[in-house]
Amino acid sequence: MTPHTTDHTTDSATERATGHTSGHTSGPEASLPAPAWQIQSLLLAYPDEHLDGRLRLARRVAAALPEPVAAPLHRFLDHAERTGAARLAAEYVEVFDHRRRCCPFLTYYAHGDTRKRGVALLRIKRTYAAAGLRLTDEELPDHLAVVLEFAAGEPEAGRKLLTEHRAGLELLRLALHDTGAPWAHVLDSVSATLPPLGGDEREAVARLAAEGPPEEEVGLAPFAPPQYMPDPVGGRR
Repeated sequence: MTPHTTDHTTDSATERATGHTSGHTSGPEASLPAPAWQIQSLLLAYPDEHLDGRLRLARRVAAALPEPVAAPLHRFLDHAERTGAARLAAEYVEVFDHRRRCCPFLTYYAHGDTRKRGVALLRIKRTYAAAGLRLTDEELPDHLAVVLEFAAGEPEAGRKLLTEHRAGLELLRLALHDTGAPWAHVLDSVSATLPPLGGDEREAVARLAAEGPPEEEVGLAPFAPPQYMPDPVGGRR
C-alpha cells in the first residue's frame, strides 16, 4: 500500500483534536474522548512530511487529557521527536508492513482472511458513508487510524466500533509491546479511553494469541469483492 498523504494538520483535524467543533455539545457525547482519538489517529498514520505538525498538535492536546490517556502519548512523542521522520518511517514499515502480528487492520483479528472479513469491511464502510465519511482509494476502513479518525468525528458510533474490536486491539497492543515498537504507547492510550476488558474479551484475546485469526474453509471463495479482502501485511495508511 502507498502511504496516506492527506495533511491531517488541517483545520478540521485540529478542531476535532482540541474539541472546538461546531457539533461539540455538553451532553453525554461531550464526555467521550474525541480529542484523544483524533490525536491517536494522527500518530498511527504513516510518518510523512506532516509529522512535525502532528507532533506539535499532539503535545498541545495531550496536555489537557487525563493522565492515563496522556502519559503514554507523551512517551511516544518523546521517542518520535528524538527519532525524526525518516527513521520513524522506516520503523513504521518494519513494524506494520512486515509483521503479521502487528496488523493494524482490526477485522483481521476477528475474521482472518475469510469471507466474513469482507462482509465486516463492507459494513464498516457503510457505517462511515451513513455519517458522510468517504475514504480515499488508498484507505481501508478497518485500519485503526481510520477507525479512530471516524470516532473523533462520530464518538458514539466510533466507540461502538472500537469496543466491537476490543480483543483485536488488545492483541495488537500486546504484540507491539513484545516487539518494542513505540506505537505500543499509542495503543496504551487508546485502551485507556475504553472500558476494561471483560471476561469474554480476555478469553478471546487468549484464544487469538494461541490459535491466530480464523482461516477460510477450503474451496470457498469470499462473498465480498477482492478490494475488500486486503493483504493483512501492509499497514501503511
